[in-house]
Amino acid sequence: MKTAIIMMAMSVIGFTAQAQKTTNKNSKTIVLVHGAWSDASSWDAVTPLLKAQGDEVINVNLAGHGKDTTSFAGISFKTYVDQVKAAIGTRTNVVLVGHSFAGLVISQVAEDVPAQIKELIFLAAALPHNGDSLLSMAKQDPASHIGKSLTIDQAHGAAIISKDAVGDIFAADAPLQVQEYIAANIKAEPLAPLATPVHLSEKNFGSVKKVYIHTVNDNAISYPAQQYMVKNTKVAKVYTLPSSHTPFISMPDKLAAILIAETK
Repeated sequence: MKTAIIMMAMSVIGFTAQAQKTTNKNSKTIVLVHGAWSDASSWDAVTPLLKAQGDEVINVNLAGHGKDTTSFAGISFKTYVDQVKAAIGTRTNVVLVGHSFAGLVISQVAEDVPAQIKELIFLAAALPHNGDSLLSMAKQDPASHIGKSLTIDQAHGAAIISKDAVGDIFAADAPLQVQEYIAANIKAEPLAPLATPVHLSEKNFGSVKKVYIHTVNDNAISYPAQQYMVKNTKVAKVYTLPSSHTPFISMPDKLAAILIAETK
């Protein structure tokens, strides 16, 4: 989603981010990873609030999203995992926050470099077990509105959401003009990563602390599906927001407050 989406949402909601940075000797690195049909600008209203706590914040833009023009043919699930690992570098005490599809990405990163990860925060996200892919998990969520509006373009390796359904699926609680802007600017999603299973182990992924943020009025990954995933995984703590799939648009202040509280 373009930066303008967030700016529009902030002006409508009357939200002003306070970005004055403070010093924190126990600072950590918070890595934000956006979901499918989105981009790094999703976090623009949240990032300054996190930085104000004195922590380093890294916002990863996955290949093929936003302004990135990487050919879909050259994008794999491993591409995303490697991007996040490159962003982390040699850092330790890292908090990985994954929205939606990025739940699988941060899970695989934690499997690969568990010693560097302090915790995983799943925001309205896929919370996988070994062998799961986003497409396989989506089949277990009949309440999601995505399926009936999704077109698979095998020839171009793309997954496409019908524009007339975008507002309802992703941002039903956002102002109408924001929904319309998102729908007008949404891009196709690289297909191959969505069908790629994660490879997770109890020793690595299983050892990393997990936190889940529910979005109760979610039409992309339904609340019942979120509850099911949490029930079937060892999750240390759960938070709940009365939002759609994109609380960083409709209630960025409340989302930031949760992330700040959890990462102290």
